[in-house]
Amino acid sequence: MTSVSDYLPQVLSSYGIDIVFGIVGIPIVELADKMILQGKIRFIAFRNEQAASYAASAYGYLTGKPAVLLVVGGPGVIHALAGIYNSISNKWPLIVLAGSSEDRYKGGFQELDQVSLLSNYVKFSGKINESNIDMLVYNAMRLSVVGTPGVCYLDIPGDVIHKTVPNSKAHEAIPVSAVRFSPDPSAIKNVAALVSKYSSKRVLCVIGKGAVEYPNELREFINRFQLPFLPTPMAKGVLPDSSPLNVSSARSLALKTADLVLVFGARLNWILHFGQAPKWKANAIFVQIDKTPEELGHNNQLGTSFALCGDIGLSVKALAQNLSRFKYTGLSQELKDKVKTNEQRLHIKEITPAPILNYNQVYAHMRELIIDKDTILVTEGANTMDVARVSFPTDYPKQKLDAGTNATMGVGLGYAIAAKLAQPQKTVICIQGDSAFGFSAMELETASRNELGLVVVVMNNSGIYHGYVDPEKSTAGPLPPSKLPSTALSYNCRYDLVARGLGCDGYLVRTLAELTTEFEKALFHSKRGKTTVLNVVIEPGKQGKLSFGWQSKAKM
Repeated sequence: MTSVSDYLPQVLSSYGIDIVFGIVGIPIVELADKMILQGKIRFIAFRNEQAASYAASAYGYLTGKPAVLLVVGGPGVIHALAGIYNSISNKWPLIVLAGSSEDRYKGGFQELDQVSLLSNYVKFSGKINESNIDMLVYNAMRLSVVGTPGVCYLDIPGDVIHKTVPNSKAHEAIPVSAVRFSPDPSAIKNVAALVSKYSSKRVLCVIGKGAVEYPNELREFINRFQLPFLPTPMAKGVLPDSSPLNVSSARSLALKTADLVLVFGARLNWILHFGQAPKWKANAIFVQIDKTPEELGHNNQLGTSFALCGDIGLSVKALAQNLSRFKYTGLSQELKDKVKTNEQRLHIKEITPAPILNYNQVYAHMRELIIDKDTILVTEGANTMDVARVSFPTDYPKQKLDAGTNATMGVGLGYAIAAKLAQPQKTVICIQGDSAFGFSAMELETASRNELGLVVVVMNNSGIYHGYVDPEKSTAGPLPPSKLPSTALSYNCRYDLVARGLGCDGYLVRTLAELTTEFEKALFHSKRGKTTVLNVVIEPGKQGKLSFGWQSKAKM
């Protein structure tokens, strides 16, 4: 006699699911305990469903297979909507399991019609019973990765947990993997003919996170034709940042001067200024290469006239075969000069002494202590993340995670936990602003309890965005709580002491010498499973009207 709570973990593990993220409660606590007792699935218990859902979404991205999130019904599902939305927007594979009330329409415990709530937004949803587990899990596994990756939801009514699965036996899973398909050969020839006409004009390749699975194909393509490229933030490392063809340090100029833009797995959304002038040349032609048909023609005046729908790796190979006579000359002299100028500007910012630490100084110092190939870097927080994008180059894919498509704050510790579970041999460094850190700081206890050994760096400017000026040095003097600006947080809050109370090491850092000493300690402790928080006090920055820097000013 096999119960649903015994059988469901067996089915999941048969598909290769070995980690489940979540928070338990009635009725799914028994399901999580069975996962643990059977020994094939590691259950990572979080402190908040939101952080658990962010961890699960990132784990799906990093591993390429569906991640699994287990939460209670009602408010548990509502809290988990953050990660569900995150996975949908980023196109990451995720399966959500949630308990539900069996007392429908009576005002039952945490009653919520979760299937109806989610069915319009997820790729598949279903309600588990003792007879349909195999079918529903198979469909969830299949649809989370086939086509555009996304989210599937399985509802587990409380009265089903103890029911007996009829004719249960050792489950033999049918392999599930993404289906690769090639673009129409005539479309390939059409695009190749277009590209061939631009050998003497400005060509730019934009690499998006949708292309992270194809570094080999894209590196061969870019190097063979000597094409300038620009990675979007989470696509850094698909092509080496160290490549002389990388125009990240001259991003604004590259956008304004490009005549033809090949867009590999990126969306013409806010991150790329919707493909519109004045950030882009008014008459620039965009060629979109993506496996999601709905993305083709979006914010693109040429629609699908020049577009390739298919697996990006296969598309790149086919396009290269049709460009055998195409030759390009790499970066223009104008771009080379701009790259050099902006890199020199950054270097000056990094070495210029200041009475209080700032982003550029701290990042430059940390960079010298990090081994790129062995490190996954998670960054979040407005200025914290924006400056980190130019301060930490990488030559390896899937090693830079940030707020992504949704520009969501609060993902940091969940992402860092997921990264360490996905790549336990790597050092995971999570750099957060003090505001972003506050969204999920309690998950330090999760990292400590699971002996993950994260390195967490809090860039503490005592506020949101530009931070809060020392009240003793402010021209206005100390302000009563009712008069504090909306961006102010507690001045020089001791996050390092919070970390110690949650089982981690914590250090206060005010100088570069302290940063070196404490960061090296943190790296040492991380190899032994001990998480460390460095509370780095930095200057508040220029006070003034806030603006969205990513869109309003050039990024070097």
